[in-house]
Amino acid sequence: MNNTTPFWEPDWKRVQAPLSALRRQLASFPSPPLRIMKVSQLDADLLDEELLETMKEQLWSAFALFKPSFKETFKPEMTLALNLIMYKFSVYDMGATYGSQLQNLIYRNEHKHSGGLQSTSSDAPLTKTQKITYGVVTVGGQYLMERLNRVVTAQGWGELPEDNIKRKAWNVLQKGGSIFRIVSLFNFLAFLYAGKYRTVLERVLSMRLVYAERNSNRQASFEFLNRQMVWHAFTEFLMFLMPLINVSKLKRNVKRVLLPAALMSGNELSALPSHICAICHENNSAAATPGTHTSTVIHNPYITDCGHIYCYYCIKTKMMIDDEWCCLRCGKKVDAIARHIEVAPDKALEEKTEDEPEQSEQEADEAGAEDDSVSEIQP
Repeated sequence: MNNTTPFWEPDWKRVQAPLSALRRQLASFPSPPLRIMKVSQLDADLLDEELLETMKEQLWSAFALFKPSFKETFKPEMTLALNLIMYKFSVYDMGATYGSQLQNLIYRNEHKHSGGLQSTSSDAPLTKTQKITYGVVTVGGQYLMERLNRVVTAQGWGELPEDNIKRKAWNVLQKGGSIFRIVSLFNFLAFLYAGKYRTVLERVLSMRLVYAERNSNRQASFEFLNRQMVWHAFTEFLMFLMPLINVSKLKRNVKRVLLPAALMSGNELSALPSHICAICHENNSAAATPGTHTSTVIHNPYITDCGHIYCYYCIKTKMMIDDEWCCLRCGKKVDAIARHIEVAPDKALEEKTEDEPEQSEQEADEAGAEDDSVSEIQP
């Protein structure tokens, strides 16, 4: 069988050069921008933080039986090991963090998608240099900063003289931190505008989050969110409403409707001794703890118009809170109070009154004896 050249092959070879030139021109043409939802990227960051906190709690519980000083001393190293493990099995192996994978996101090398290649269907994976640099800065940088802050705080670099080299290094660290926070703020504003590069490091390394599967729909259930919003609004309404409700007044009105007056006046507080404040006794009984005892003796006594005595602070507070407050002993409404003054018996006065009759009898006897002597002298 004779090998004949297809009729179209010469023409195909002839148009290769124009096609290559056309491809290069298409790369420079503006293409529709690739839009990635900002909320998905921010949710991925929050999911990563929650997952890290969960793993930390499990790690700390594993060292619960160790000495507290051991955990506090090696806490940065244990956090470093945990971050390294999570980084290795997420960004280094899969090209995305666990939170990003849950949001259908993955990192791509944005250097390979400049110009008209921004919206191409195939995404360029991260290079090994990008992955290693990202891990060194995020994992190693976090560990170095935590260790450095511990050394600076322990040695008190910020309290040393201005000409000390450690104080100068501390000033440089403070200024560097302030500059980094300002740059991070501007980067976040740029992210809110364009939807690319959540952090400064991602922008420097050209690591952009894109959809792992372009054709998959975003499955978001707002049932839990709606339930949380309803409960949040309901609790805020209750917190606003509760201070406006006079619970004691409401309780008293309910008792008046449901209980007869004889039962209200025949409570256990009516049987208390007169030197015990019924309000103090009620408050201490409600908040009493085993093994404790608080005095309920009346201090600065005031008497109500129904004839019962309370502490001034207790009765005045109740009347200021509730203008229809009822006595705890008899159940009658208290309209007025007055200072109660107890007259203590004077023992000296009693002894004096007891001695006065005896002195009067002695004086009368003496007067009678004088009269008899005078009558005997006269002829």
